Amino acid sequence: METKGYQCRSSRYIESGQSAVPSSVLFAAGLLGNVLALLLLGQHRRRSRSPGGRPPRVSAFYVLVSALAVTDLLGKCLISPIVLAAYAYNRSLSELGPGGRSEDEPGVLCQLFAFLMAFFGLASTLLLLAMALECWLSLGHPYFYRRHITRRLGVTLGPAAAGLCALFCALPLLGFGVPMQYCPGTWCFIRMAGGGPRELVFPVLYASLMGLLVLAIGACNVSSMRHLYGMARRQPRRGPPAAAAPRMEELDHLILLGLMTVLFTICSLPLIIRAYLGAFADDFNENADLGALRFVSVNSIVDPWVFIIFRTSVFRTFVRRVCQR
Repeated sequence: METKGYQCRSSRYIESGQSAVPSSVLFAAGLLGNVLALLLLGQHRRRSRSPGGRPPRVSAFYVLVSALAVTDLLGKCLISPIVLAAYAYNRSLSELGPGGRSEDEPGVLCQLFAFLMAFFGLASTLLLLAMALECWLSLGHPYFYRRHITRRLGVTLGPAAAGLCALFCALPLLGFGVPMQYCPGTWCFIRMAGGGPRELVFPVLYASLMGLLVLAIGACNVSSMRHLYGMARRQPRRGPPAAAAPRMEELDHLILLGLMTVLFTICSLPLIIRAYLGAFADDFNENADLGALRFVSVNSIVDPWVFIIFRTSVFRTFVRRVCQR
């Protein structure tokens, strides 16, 4: 099999001059951010407890935010320790784990790493889409939202979506795509350049699916902004504060979702572009591929910190004043 442009595909050791400090810092930042975000969500749940000790009335949006934080935390706890172990033993991922069935096939640990990277990247995207749809339905179709969007539906759709996502990301393990080791030997993902249609169909499908999800999230957000703007124009300027509370809560949800969507789009576009360039332009640039993979991993680190910063009273007051003007 052609190995042009992929110098670390079969390497046994990590490239010299590489340090574990950046990976350690990113892992610590992601771990701390997601744990703090979950603590803030738990505090919000306790404050939302109904009178008389009844179960807390938590919106579906906060349930989805909690699921996103748990997903990002789980991804960090499963992926980052593998990278740090490779640095600690000075062994590549293919060498660190059991070997593949042939010399050209990466090790089992490398294949698992590639699956986890694809799965958690797609799972986070689906959760962002669910958040955008929830916000759009609650603003534009409130009657449908109240009748059909229930907690039971969320409990049912969540595992179903995760299962479909896992099946799709497992296609390279069945031969539709090639898991491959990238430099410096501590990353694995699907091969995005070289080979025939059987090797390149999965990265193109993955990039196309990510691109469609990005467009769907953007369309939902734009429609939600339009509905929110119409609600603001119809509401009298001088009214009771209680009447404006639901609108301000939706505004908070929309701004938080918008910030996360912008960061997600910035982090996902490099991988989408690299997948198309590798498949149709036969572009072998391992440094660019590695940069795209690192952008994807940074998204799960930035998301919780965006939520933490947004929850501060100073930042929310500033945003509301800007939006009102």
